Parts: sequence; structure tokens; C-alpha cells
Amino acid sequence: MKGARSKPATRKADSKLSVKKGAAAGKKAAPKGKPAKDPNKPKRPASAFFVFMEDFRKQYKEKHPNNKSVAVVGKAGGDKWKSMSEAEKAPYVSKAEKRKVEYEKTLQDYNKKMAEGADAEEEESDKSKSEVNDEDEEGSGDEGDEDDDDE
Repeated sequence: MKGARSKPATRKADSKLSVKKGAAAGKKAAPKGKPAKDPNKPKRPASAFFVFMEDFRKQYKEKHPNNKSVAVVGKAGGDKWKSMSEAEKAPYVSKAEKRKVEYEKTLQDYNKKMAEGADAEEEESDKSKSEVNDEDEEGSGDEGDEDDDDE
């Protein structure tokens, strides 16, 4: 009886494992509503805090060369940012605003290129369809067969 019980249990376990293997082995599917990300799209600019952190990391590394922990650096940077006055934050805020303006320009250029590319694709597809239809019409007669051999 023990042998009879173990066989179905093994089959159930095997079927469960096979399902898990299939799900784990498969590629991650993008959610249905989201399109794939374009690697050419410009990245969003850093906020004032992250602009500050660029400088702070350098300073912190000089003072603490043996520290390997990213979390410690981030925590120290966050604490310092909170303790800073608005006047001290002003240079970082202005750098972040400049980056944002540059980003908006590059994003507009990118969007124009994408729109032009989409328009060009539509025109090409329409043109190719009409050319295919023209060839079909020309090739439908007996004389058209001789023309096709010349090409």
C-alpha cells in the first residue's frame, strides 16, 4: 500500500515541478498594456538630491576610503541633505533644473524623430502595397508573363 501511495504523490509532485520549471524557465512577459522600452529614449534627469549625492559620494570616499557599503554612504548623504538649508541646496537645485531643461529638449527631438519614423514607415508600407498591386495587375495578362522574365 505504501508503494501505491508514493507513486501518485510522485506524479503530482512531478507535475507541479514541471509547471514551476516552465514558468521559471520562460522569459518575463511584459504586461499587456505596456509597450517595450526603447533603449534610445533619453533618460530622465537626476533630481537635486541625486546631483548632491554625486558630489557627496566623492567627498565621503575621500574621508572614508575603507568603507565599501553603499547603504552607509546613502544614509549619510540623506542625513546631510535633510540638515542642509535652502541656501546650501540652491546650487544643486539649479544644476538639476538645467539638466531638466536639456532633457526636455532632447525628449522633444526624440519624439519628433519617432513621429517622423512612424510616418515614414506608413508611407513606405502604403507605397509597397500599391506597387505590389500594380505588379499583380500587369502580370495577370499573357503579355505580363514575358515582362516578368526580363526582371
